[in-house]
Amino acid sequence: MSYAAALDSLHARVGELQPTPGQPRRKFRLEEMRALIEALGHPERRFRSVLIAGTNGKGSTAATLSAILQSAGYRVGLYTSPHLERVNERIRINGNPIGDEDFARLYFRVDDCANRLVSEGRLPAHPSYFESLTAVAFETFAEAQVDLAVLEVGMGGRLDATNVVEPLLSIISDISLDHMEWLGDTITLIAREKSGILRRNGVLVTLPQHPEANQAIGEIAMELDVRGVNAAEFIPVPESDRGVQGAGVRNRYGLEVMGDRIVIDSPLAGVHQQRNIALAIAAAVELRNDNGYTITPAHIEDGIRKTDWPGRLEQFDLPGKPPVILDVAHNPAGAWALRAALSAQIQERTRAAASATSLLPQPCDMRTVLVFGCMQDKAWLEMARILFPLFDRVVVTPVPSPRSATTGDLLRAGADTGVRTTAAPNGHAALEAACREAGPNGLVVAAGSVYLVGEIRPLLHSTAVTVP
Repeated sequence: MSYAAALDSLHARVGELQPTPGQPRRKFRLEEMRALIEALGHPERRFRSVLIAGTNGKGSTAATLSAILQSAGYRVGLYTSPHLERVNERIRINGNPIGDEDFARLYFRVDDCANRLVSEGRLPAHPSYFESLTAVAFETFAEAQVDLAVLEVGMGGRLDATNVVEPLLSIISDISLDHMEWLGDTITLIAREKSGILRRNGVLVTLPQHPEANQAIGEIAMELDVRGVNAAEFIPVPESDRGVQGAGVRNRYGLEVMGDRIVIDSPLAGVHQQRNIALAIAAAVELRNDNGYTITPAHIEDGIRKTDWPGRLEQFDLPGKPPVILDVAHNPAGAWALRAALSAQIQERTRAAASATSLLPQPCDMRTVLVFGCMQDKAWLEMARILFPLFDRVVVTPVPSPRSATTGDLLRAGADTGVRTTAAPNGHAALEAACREAGPNGLVVAAGSVYLVGEIRPLLHSTAVTVP
């Protein structure tokens, strides 16, 4: 079967999080995933793994840890979600996405097995989109004989399809309110779901965070006799050691790791990324100390420098166009992190523009414009209230997903904030309108959804944006 046929089959299952009117919401359980991997011969038992849960930062942590392990000479599997441009991006070996032929071959191995289990009555329904992809990832990593797989939890933790593995250690990144219809409407409930990745007598790598999250995680860790590893020692202090931070600016600072002074030079921009980098370092040190992996401070330094994780405060500078910054901020916590990273840069650009205007006979054309699109089931009004006032103009657009928020809703959000807001039919049109509004001396930011960034990013790579 072809790659195209595999995608058609997979995409037919994409609506698992989209409620169907008149139909009960699908209930996720690990029993179905366990039945599938058992029928596949337990591929998840043929490699060692690390499991990462959290609301924000788990993908950045996973990508950084994977890069460190690669620099140490290990063959590393990386499973993340969602993807930006192609589904293959979710399953990587040493940074390289799975090839189309291998994806199709392994997808249909999983699909055929699932169909057989359904016909035999051993599964009540075909596995979901995410369950199917998780099984494909397990098959990929087992076949490739990876030394370690870094697995990002899709949603929650306790009932997530990735949670069938027995990880060497569990990592929990920052927790905030998101996916509340599935995980609960308080930090405590969500933290308890995320803590479902912990194992009795296991190891947890995390950081102090929201008090409710700390308490919930701590209670479950104590119940399971989990040993906690605090990554706080790898967050740079004092403030003066961090350098200038903001959108498009690498995180660069000195840090002591395993008795050596190294330079952290990460392409992941923004102060919030320092927490994710710290989690990855702490996990790498733990893998070295208690699990036999040969990882040195030099490997950590090199891996962090080579981390590839696009769409996170990623800046594009194209001739004749304003700088464009892409960020996958898709919930209020992500919006606040984006706002913090952008504020200093926007203020500096405004000061520079004002200075230039005083020296020019004509006013300097410099506006900041946000392209915004998000999912209907996200806190889009709260995100708008956080982000929109930072900009002179906002262009809203639907994102390429059946779960997209409507432009009507987003226009009403714009009216609520008092910021001039217009609508475009898609990401391409929104980007062109934003570039036109900003002018060559302005700034364009696109945020609100991974799907929006995934739609816009190829346009910037191909310089397909036309500005009259």
